[in-house]
Amino acid sequence: MQFGIFSVSDVTTDPTTGRTPTEAERVKAMVAIALKAEEVGLDVFATGEHHNPPFVASSPTTMLGYIAARTENLILSTSTTLITTNDPVKIAEDYAMLQHLSDGRADLMMGRGNTGPVYPWFGQDIRQGIPLALENYNLLHRLWREDVVDWEGKFRTPLQGFTSTPRPLDGIPPFVWHGSIRSPEIAEQAAYYGDGFFHNNIFWPATHTKKLISLYRRRFEHYGHGKADQAIVGLGGQVFMRKNSQDAVKEFRPYFDNAPVYGGGPSLEDFTRETPLTVGSPQQVIDRTLGFRDSFGHYQRQLFLMDHAGLPLKTVLEQLDILGEEVVPVLRKEFAAGRPAHVPDAPTHTSLLAAQRGPEENTEAQA
Repeated sequence: MQFGIFSVSDVTTDPTTGRTPTEAERVKAMVAIALKAEEVGLDVFATGEHHNPPFVASSPTTMLGYIAARTENLILSTSTTLITTNDPVKIAEDYAMLQHLSDGRADLMMGRGNTGPVYPWFGQDIRQGIPLALENYNLLHRLWREDVVDWEGKFRTPLQGFTSTPRPLDGIPPFVWHGSIRSPEIAEQAAYYGDGFFHNNIFWPATHTKKLISLYRRRFEHYGHGKADQAIVGLGGQVFMRKNSQDAVKEFRPYFDNAPVYGGGPSLEDFTRETPLTVGSPQQVIDRTLGFRDSFGHYQRQLFLMDHAGLPLKTVLEQLDILGEEVVPVLRKEFAAGRPAHVPDAPTHTSLLAAQRGPEENTEAQA
């Protein structure tokens, strides 16, 4: 089971102080958060991709490459890479480069994005979002697996005899998660290729999330990648913790009430009841997260959103200390204890390389 954090990179005014970080401060804060994630023993740091204020993460591979040079174990990922408005050729090249630089510690999550104006900025039509996502990923999948590609589609210049460079490390493409919160077509594509499926359920009730994950699991089995409960599932979530739950609610409430993504909607109490948001003690976070397994089955990756809504860096780092010291160790133990032997872990470059080599070569490599 992989545990990590993901950032949407919002630059939001702290409602308790009225201070807004500069873009430079926010970018460097994200790096500090990634380094802290490794320090406290988390597995994954993922950054979003946005091309409009108030977000700053427009260049994920630049940031992840810098973080790769300063970490040793952290898996570097995205949340999400825009498969609709990025050229699949450039994605193939950028993330293969990151894969080499990080010694295989790179994977990525594909998504359509939720900002409508981005499409025309990059010459695309939002009404074609689903066909774009499907066609672009079909091409990307081939670019990483075929040394020479001849291709023609609807949305991009044809390719003849094209080879993307660098080729994937050890001939193994970065593992792909398909992120979607409402599109069965994306769940279908993830299942077709046997890729991972990530539901960022931070705004959704369990009943909604369960429908899409169940569809992905059924279709994963239909395409012959394994049993439905062996499908590779990831989930989002957001938490705020203090030793006493009352203190957590009191401290987080002004951030919830004023953040653009929360303010003006349901109350903090309603939101925590209907979505994965957990504001309380570490034990409450543990209990709530273990409950995800009851709702969605055994899954492989849990990412938490912690640096949002104007929370200052100091507070986010404190939250990561609590997560790493008091929450994740218990979750690792509990999830491992309840996991059947046939349910796989999330693929990594190391595990995919071992599978490619086979038992005889692995024995020789270990000797």
